[in-house]
Amino acid sequence: MDRLTCDAVVVGAGVIGCSIAYELGRRGRDVVVVDRSRGAGSGSTSASSASIRFNYSSLTAVVTAWESLQRWRSWSHHLGAAPGEDLARYLQTGGLVLMAPVQDWTTVLGHFDQVGIPYEQWGAAEIRRACPWLDTTRHWPPKPVDAPEFWEDPRPDAAELSGIWVPDAGFVDDPRLAAQNLMQAARRHGVRFRFRAEVVEVPATSGRVQGVSLADGTALAAPVVVNASGPHSAAVNALAGVLDDFSIRTRPLRQEVHEVAAPPGYGVPGPLVADPDLGIYFRGTPSGRLIVGSTEPECDPLDWLDDADQADPRVSTRTYEAQVYRAARRLPELTVPGTPSGIAGVYDVTDDWAPIYDRTRLDGYYVAVGTSGNQFKNAPVVGELLTRLIEACESGHDHDREPLHVDLGHTGLPVDLGRYARHRPVGLGTGVLG
Repeated sequence: MDRLTCDAVVVGAGVIGCSIAYELGRRGRDVVVVDRSRGAGSGSTSASSASIRFNYSSLTAVVTAWESLQRWRSWSHHLGAAPGEDLARYLQTGGLVLMAPVQDWTTVLGHFDQVGIPYEQWGAAEIRRACPWLDTTRHWPPKPVDAPEFWEDPRPDAAELSGIWVPDAGFVDDPRLAAQNLMQAARRHGVRFRFRAEVVEVPATSGRVQGVSLADGTALAAPVVVNASGPHSAAVNALAGVLDDFSIRTRPLRQEVHEVAAPPGYGVPGPLVADPDLGIYFRGTPSGRLIVGSTEPECDPLDWLDDADQADPRVSTRTYEAQVYRAARRLPELTVPGTPSGIAGVYDVTDDWAPIYDRTRLDGYYVAVGTSGNQFKNAPVVGELLTRLIEACESGHDHDREPLHVDLGHTGLPVDLGRYARHRPVGLGTGVLG
């Protein structure tokens, strides 16, 4: 059996795991990253729509997203990238959030004001002037596309939507490349990566983690282990014997994102639009296409999995029609091809759709889990948050009794890591909206 010793093991080489490894590495720790896949960002990261937005109902979530934007904008500087390095790009397209009863916009806009995020409130007439390709008819609540009422024409006196325009919103053009950029940055600080490496044991002695054991017989001895394994996070937590240490659970969820040609006039790339009124979101691509995803409306069943490895990798006609037909109601000039095109991936999702960034009852064992679907945007900050948490707890701070607050550089505002705690009540979280 091979035995290697290091300061920390990070399980998972998605964008979150690579960010954590980078921050640990540049603070001088000897880090090994292990991942069962073939390369960085090839799991749920590669299925991300990589949208950058800020509409959350907790101040912590808004601050984290806004701070992360500043790092995406200065990505080369954040990474310490070499001249000419191929880097993911942040594309600022602006974002429109169409308003629906599920959203508490008084709270959200109060957070925007406090953080200093620019926005404009648009009525239906302003939306039509700025976005003539978009229909402003209200359809609330979202309906199944196979229900007769979905296809009913709106009444002549039907209410229209208003919205919030956020000019700084946009997307990262290549989420997988972003993870690879973080991997290369981490390697510059001595971080080692082992791919096609499956964790089969998380040994512990006297309540303290001892590292991980791999399927190939390798033992990685380390006083710190971070579980950032995406949709396999619950399985790794089970190996560590800490599943019952969480009041918030994580589960793998199969998700699809579809791609079609953008309608005329939409722009290249067009803006990000969050449409909870119909239960979708969409954004443009640099090549003039349109990516369409779901906001998980109550009328659509979710595809929860018992085993992340059993997910069907093919996009389905049913989900494609549910998402793209809704987009066609909002975008009257959209053409819906008869053959589905897109990506099917597996997300790691918590009960309240907010991540868990925390220690556990097993000393030295930390988690960055439940991150899929809305935390890609925060990856540049999450690495710092976990590193600061590890440093504090390993120095004796009792995070369970006194949740750590981390002041972030751009806003100067603190992030309350208690919002991301494993013991939080369901719903405390970070308040995902739109």
